[in-house]
Amino acid sequence: MARSVADAHRWMREGTELFLAAAGGLTEPAYDTASPLPGWTRRHLVAHVASNADALGNLVHWAATGEATPMYASPEDRAAGIERGSRMSGPELTGWLTRSRAALRTAMEALTERQWRNEVVTAQGRTVPATEVPWLRSREVFVHAVDMDRGVSFADLPGDFLRALVRDIAAKRGLGASSLPAGPLPEVAAWLAGRPHSLTGPPRLGPWL
Repeated sequence: MARSVADAHRWMREGTELFLAAAGGLTEPAYDTASPLPGWTRRHLVAHVASNADALGNLVHWAATGEATPMYASPEDRAAGIERGSRMSGPELTGWLTRSRAALRTAMEALTERQWRNEVVTAQGRTVPATEVPWLRSREVFVHAVDMDRGVSFADLPGDFLRALVRDIAAKRGLGASSLPAGPLPEVAAWLAGRPHSLTGPPRLGPWL
């Protein structure tokens, strides 16, 4: 069953709250703890999620005005923004995360039904309707909530989201249904995302997202 726009909006709300909870109350040393993503600490993760909200806000602006506003000026610009964020203090990161989340939500709430159908271009160069933005955001906040390594696992994510995530990643990796290992849905999702999992036998995949 294909995911619906309403599902994506719900997942975005739930995932955002889950990520905020995972990022809340960190001490400065805890921010510097390594994450499952190579070379990234929790500080990098929070900076990335905050930056992603700003970037998706650019797509919402594009949909609202017709002015081409890419998510990032370049891949280098994206990386530089995350690196700057990784040098921020905990309170600075919390402030950025809170502001960017609120700005994205406000911008999305202002879109008309027609504007939601306007096409934008993702950071990967895909042309999609603006209705894709909530799905793009829900992937970021849910998966990175797990990456924060604060007690959230793929098993804690909604089952309907996991099914949509498995379909999405498998398609992007060029894997058909026959290529997927058997096992619990959360573990299959973790494997496809290149995160730690308990499956036995499948090939190792690099981090996705």
